[in-house]
Amino acid sequence: MMKRPGKGLKNKKFFIRLFNWEFWPMQIVYIPLYIYFVWLALKARSLWFWSASNPGIETGGMLGESKIEIFDIIPEHIRPVTLLIQPGTSLQEVVSKVEAHQLSYPIICKPDRGERGFQVAKIHNEQELKNYIEKNKVEYLIQSFCNFRLELGVFYCRYPWEEKGKVFSVVKKEFLYLEGDGVSTLYQLIGANQRAILQWEKLYAKFADRMEEILPKGEKLELEPIGNHARGTKFINANSIIDPTLNEVFDKITNQIPNVYFCRYDLRTTSEADLKEGKNIYIVELNGVGAEPAHIYDPGYTLFAAWRDLINQWKMVYKISVYNHKKGIKYMTTREVRAHLKKMKAYRILAQS
Repeated sequence: MMKRPGKGLKNKKFFIRLFNWEFWPMQIVYIPLYIYFVWLALKARSLWFWSASNPGIETGGMLGESKIEIFDIIPEHIRPVTLLIQPGTSLQEVVSKVEAHQLSYPIICKPDRGERGFQVAKIHNEQELKNYIEKNKVEYLIQSFCNFRLELGVFYCRYPWEEKGKVFSVVKKEFLYLEGDGVSTLYQLIGANQRAILQWEKLYAKFADRMEEILPKGEKLELEPIGNHARGTKFINANSIIDPTLNEVFDKITNQIPNVYFCRYDLRTTSEADLKEGKNIYIVELNGVGAEPAHIYDPGYTLFAAWRDLINQWKMVYKISVYNHKKGIKYMTTREVRAHLKKMKAYRILAQS
């Protein structure tokens, strides 16, 4: 078996991250935003003004909101079949629920509260389901899987005083994969792919017995089935597809979701054309005010352009939140925020234990 790369891998990772800001820690990328955020908070007279942005979502969608509560308010015909499973539920009980709802493999399992692809898994059979259940110690969801080929993140905003809103960000997701050349081993192909290198430990554990395999020329191997940037997915700026037709589609969808004004839809669809006709749309997740306009992580996008777009995003959040507050929606208190943060921390510790 191939030996794991040592110090050389660590150096490669360092320089990949250094010269590609999309891989920088969020705390560094957001430094200019912190200053702007404080200014908005002073104007709103509350650090937690954002909590009034989406009254229909717990904490506006910032602090580890429950996914099952969000799926419950999404129109049934465009959302996955979703089951909430309590920790400690036996495999037999889970399988019975899966069969009762006529779910077939693959299925998706994910914690009810989590972000950035945390413990999300694509499950292909009962043995993998058993393994997931045995490791899980928190409430989790089981969802039907959609095989529509195109996965997008569509960010939508509607000011409460207006009848129509707009899409202001669209990102296309390219899942982490390798393409064979008929000569290189899987080990060599991973070593030549920057995104794969950053996922080395996970990929080695997953493909340890295939590292010396040579992929035939033109054959593609999907390394990661979950469309999350932190798990190697390439985000591609697709703002070029934004037009009045797309805005109208998401006006119709969002108008069916009460008290949500600012959100990002992570969805699957069959094509851009079908999306604009409102056909074959499958909402994988709906994220609130804590989401980002993910097109900024396109490898060709500049950091200054990303800062501009993030500032514009928070301008919208501020306007919506202040308006809602004047209409009677209360901002969260510091005590409430602390309680949610404490709950999030305890949940994550338990999930990782």
